Amino acid sequence: MANLLWGNVYYKDCFAGVLRQEPGERTSFAYDESYRAANHPAIAHTLPLRAEPFISQSGLPPFFDNLVAEGWLEEAQTRLLGKRRASRFELLLAFGQDCAGAVSIVDPDPQDRGAIRPDDPMDIAVMAGRASLSGIQPKLALVRENRQFRPARTGELSTHIAKFPSPRHADMTANEYLTTKALQALLPDDDIVDLRMGKIAGFKNPALIIKRFDRTDDGQRMHFEEFNQLLGYPSDAKYEGSHKSMADFIRQTPGCLPAEIYRLYARILAGLLLGNTDMHLKNFAMFHTEAGLRLTPTYDAVSAALYGYKTIALSISGSTNMPLTDLKARILIRLGEEFELPKQAIAMAAGQLEKRKEAARDAVAESNTGAAELRDAIINFMDKRWNGTFALIGKALSKKP
Repeated sequence: MANLLWGNVYYKDCFAGVLRQEPGERTSFAYDESYRAANHPAIAHTLPLRAEPFISQSGLPPFFDNLVAEGWLEEAQTRLLGKRRASRFELLLAFGQDCAGAVSIVDPDPQDRGAIRPDDPMDIAVMAGRASLSGIQPKLALVRENRQFRPARTGELSTHIAKFPSPRHADMTANEYLTTKALQALLPDDDIVDLRMGKIAGFKNPALIIKRFDRTDDGQRMHFEEFNQLLGYPSDAKYEGSHKSMADFIRQTPGCLPAEIYRLYARILAGLLLGNTDMHLKNFAMFHTEAGLRLTPTYDAVSAALYGYKTIALSISGSTNMPLTDLKARILIRLGEEFELPKQAIAMAAGQLEKRKEAARDAVAESNTGAAELRDAIINFMDKRWNGTFALIGKALSKKP
């Protein structure tokens, strides 16, 4: 029988427990007794401190499953292990040293699992960095050194992430940059991820460079979880939830602030105004703080509607796979009501967008990033969506009994 995989799990620099492959499809995670005795925090909302192991009957527990790379990076890591297919446990064990948040997974007995010697700069960086990053775009973990960015090496904790153009959408990085700048203009008082276009040592073409919000300025890990993890969904179920489920979670979880529900609602409105139809449960997250869970900065803002993604990723107002053309003012009002926001808060969120939409247009129009056609497409989409839907929210609210 093949040897069963297992890995040591760390929270920041503390050994927290063991993740173990069991016979069949089962996987277990058990906290170390000394970790529990020291009253360290739970590593996940769905994995509270306890003596009994947590058992997943099919594959990795959702918290760990969501730490595994997706898309391009998952394929690259599988190839670099010399395999046609690799289990998600194998990928996490081989590349889990630098994950999102404060948890890392380390192979206690690393072996040559058939890894090849890459010669492509991207493959070399993936193998050297041993980072596990979610999302489907080509990406690498970076560190900043002597005012330059370079790929992170084994044992280094990355502070930035580089995204490269998608094979399907060559202007994806420019789109994300411009959409994020528009979002910053629409929500000036909110936290939006810090990004720039820039060069990376050893690479010819520029990339989108994003500062990791889960790393402190002195390079320490900050713990957060995506809503897919908080709600206990596996990675491939990121489209199966609803916007309402996130608001319900915030309302029902001790330590969360009701004001976070309004922030979440405003972010969703702004994203839809900009055509970000691909906002799924892995695109929203919360920090673990001593005071309770708090929303992380907004990230992964892309005007996906420009690429033909015309249905809204998550269930909205009780409807799944809603076409963007069906998104009316009354739907957005109903969403606010599902969030249990008062009418005044819904009107305030719409009013904020109205007040800032010209600044958002200027942020896109005045940028020198991306082709003029892309900038015009984002602006035109926002204008059309505003006039057809968002401008009617105030009028629809005044008519509601």
